[in-house]
Formats: sequence, C-alpha cells, structure tokens
Amino acid sequence: MTKLVTWAASLGDRSENADYQYGKKRLREIDRRLRFLARRIHDAQVVNPLDVDGDHIVFGASVALCDEEGKEQRFSVVGVDETNPGKGLISWQSPLGKALLGKQEGDEVLVKAPAGDIEYVIEKIEYVEIFIEEYKHAGPGESESR
Repeated sequence: MTKLVTWAASLGDRSENADYQYGKKRLREIDRRLRFLARRIHDAQVVNPLDVDGDHIVFGASVALCDEEGKEQRFSVVGVDETNPGKGLISWQSPLGKALLGKQEGDEVLVKAPAGDIEYVIEKIEYVEIFIEEYKHAGPGESESR
C-alpha cells in the first residue's frame, strides 16, 4: 500500500488523484486496525481453566446443560476470539454465555434467542482443559480455519 501511495504521489497533483487519496485512506484504516490489535494483545490475559476452582460458572468453565426436551449439550465459556459454537466453544459475551456466568449446578437459565426463549438446567460445571485450534493464516486459494 505504501508503494502505491508513493507511486500515486509521484504523478503530481494530489488533490484530484484518486489512487493517492484512496491509498492514504487505506493506510489510515490499516494504522487504526494495528492500534486496535496492539491494544488487544497488550490487554489479553491467559486463563487456565485448570487453575480455576469454584462452583460458579466463570470464564473458562465447561458446562453440561439439559434443555427443555431433555437433550444434554456441553459448552465451554471462552473469549470472543476462540468462539466456535459447532465445537461447543461459546463466547462469554454471547446470550448463552452471559446467561451462564455466575450460575451454579441445578440452576435454571433462560436464554433469549432469535428463534425464541430457551430454558436450560445446569447439570454439571467443570474446569478442565479446553482445546482450541490455533489460528492458521490461509495462503492463496485456501480458506481460513480457527
């Protein structure tokens, strides 16, 4: 992007140079994103669920829930960057994650979902190792996976 801006600037009048203006705008967007990510890295904390002990659901908990139809589901409460609902990894900021935080075994939880309210009973709370796939940058022609 910097090469494009340098090239566009070398063409002369910058006031009507779309390549230059777009390039500068894109560089500002990239800088803003880099500052955001740097803050996220600086503020990040590693939470080891094996170090957590308690009977209430907090970040890092793995929970067995029973829905209204008696079907059991298991979820682990993780950060927004580790979320993968298909593998049972839910964000602490999701509707279900928010509803679970602070609850104990035997508590009933009402989750307001787009398809309607869902009621769960908390069957079991554990603090065990949570396996999260590492982020893998996709090369050309590949899809990204987490």
